[in-house]
Amino acid sequence: MKASIRKFLSLTIPLLIGLGIIYYQYTTLSPNELEKIKISFIKADYFYIYLSLFIALFGYWSRAYRWKFALQHLGYNTKFRNDLLTVCVSYLVNLTIPRSGEVSRAMLLKKYEEVPFDKAFGTIVAERIVDMLIFLLFVAIGFISQFDTIYKYLVNKGVEFETLIWIGILGFVLFVLFILVWIYAEWNIILKLKQKLSGLIEGMQSILKMKEKWKYIFHSFFIWFSYLAMFYVTIFALPETADISFDVVVMGFIFGTLAVGFTNGGLGAYPLAIASILSLYGISEGIGTAFGYLIWVSQTLLTIFLGLLSYLLLPILNKK
Repeated sequence: MKASIRKFLSLTIPLLIGLGIIYYQYTTLSPNELEKIKISFIKADYFYIYLSLFIALFGYWSRAYRWKFALQHLGYNTKFRNDLLTVCVSYLVNLTIPRSGEVSRAMLLKKYEEVPFDKAFGTIVAERIVDMLIFLLFVAIGFISQFDTIYKYLVNKGVEFETLIWIGILGFVLFVLFILVWIYAEWNIILKLKQKLSGLIEGMQSILKMKEKWKYIFHSFFIWFSYLAMFYVTIFALPETADISFDVVVMGFIFGTLAVGFTNGGLGAYPLAIASILSLYGISEGIGTAFGYLIWVSQTLLTIFLGLLSYLLLPILNKK
């Protein structure tokens, strides 16, 4: 019973938040900004939208190909088509409950390739760690390159330099306290976290030990390159965004990626995040919102199409 309630809440709460964000944007945007959104959708150059969808396909392909190297390291020679189709289904499932796609991917591979669930899921967890490290690299590059803009924005919002210094000191103190607690504390929760972390570290080490580790690492970076390229080409769909610099693109990409995990597939949150970032660089909220929805709607439709198609093809292609 509790599991059912938890599952229901994990599905409905992000959905309600996303719908709430859409309602908030609709009610707070001026009639002029709403008209800009409408005109932007009509006059957008959809060649670049289609090009971004084409680039997205390389991300799907590369993620499936990378997964194959990890599975081979464990001794499982799976069919690439099954790897790719299960990846597509997992993206679709993630639109319902965030991060639930990883579980479905491992379950489908167990069903069609007889790879034990725990081993398949372990490779997926290792993937997520690698992806997180690469994303943090993007975050570091983005914030360093845009430090002046972010600082000016905070100052304009009334945040004083002394406040930022105190926040930095507080963050450092908390970090030191965390390290001390992690090393010396014998609390059950800390011991459990250490146990889980040791498993994750072991998973990461297995990547370094695999035969095709350099190909694995290459595809890990290529996946994120395809994501960024997919985002970048879309700026040319609107004349108001066509001239924004690559640094701005990286910042929009970072906050858009963060927003995807905030609600179901970034519902509502993704366009809001994009509009908020672009507003720092002089682009109106209406245009920024339109740009965010152009990306989000097109990518979501692609995800739904590929996910449903893959779900239908899996049993057909694996008939015995």
